[in-house]
Amino acid sequence: MIQWFPGHMIAARKKAAETLARVDVVIEVLDARLPEASCNPMIRALREFRQRPCLKVLNKADLADPVVTRDWLEFYRTQAQAARHPTRAAAISCKKPGEAARIPALCRQLAPHRDELAKPLRMMIMGIPNVGKSTLMNALLKKRVAAVGDEPAVTKSQQTLDLGRGMTLTDTPGLMWPKIEREADGYMLAASHAIGVNAVPGEEVALFLADILLARYAPLLATRYRCNPQGMDGVVLLEAIAERRGCRNKGQIDREKAALILLTDYRNGALGRISLERPEDRSL
Repeated sequence: MIQWFPGHMIAARKKAAETLARVDVVIEVLDARLPEASCNPMIRALREFRQRPCLKVLNKADLADPVVTRDWLEFYRTQAQAARHPTRAAAISCKKPGEAARIPALCRQLAPHRDELAKPLRMMIMGIPNVGKSTLMNALLKKRVAAVGDEPAVTKSQQTLDLGRGMTLTDTPGLMWPKIEREADGYMLAASHAIGVNAVPGEEVALFLADILLARYAPLLATRYRCNPQGMDGVVLLEAIAERRGCRNKGQIDREKAALILLTDYRNGALGRISLERPEDRSL
């Protein structure tokens, strides 16, 4: 079972709980390719304890399967109807300023009691590492104020900034939770680079990813690697990638290097638009 809970996150959780007392709306940033796997139950517990409304931002929607993303938005809309505390969901790419600019207006709808002048709207960005929280903050502020990187857990401390127009925004470090209950969630998080590379071997993660891609996105594999994926399993796919890309070590096929190629191609969208989970998967 994959687990990854660096020590600094204990302090970050405590600080987040304190700040929530002074916040009107939580902006929870999720990975659109795996919305529920990237949803931290600890964050849900914190905001529900404070009875704070939540805007679920399905970021990286430009990398996700658009049909599956529509299904997720409907899933969250239905879920919100039964929730005690208001929630909404929106699918965006934080790298597109026009899409990120929709967020403040959606937050205002969740906290209509906050007057633009007398009572500024106080928003707080939360989420697991490497889902785009800092990218969103930079997009909303229209300048680089938060460090952004490809490695998880780049942000280590909170910062609150004035957005103008009667709004403030607090960025928080990425928060994982102490125990990942579903094995598949851990592998999806690892494949999407939300947890540290030391948590699980890359080839193991790539084999998990390969099984999903072979089952649901075989044509994308055929196009990218110029192979016939019919009848392949994960090991054979990695070997085919290794042959195509010349991945060899001392004359032998280097599956580890092929695994990194597959993971990198998935993470940066080179394979195409892919979603690792669908709403119906959560009932399995």
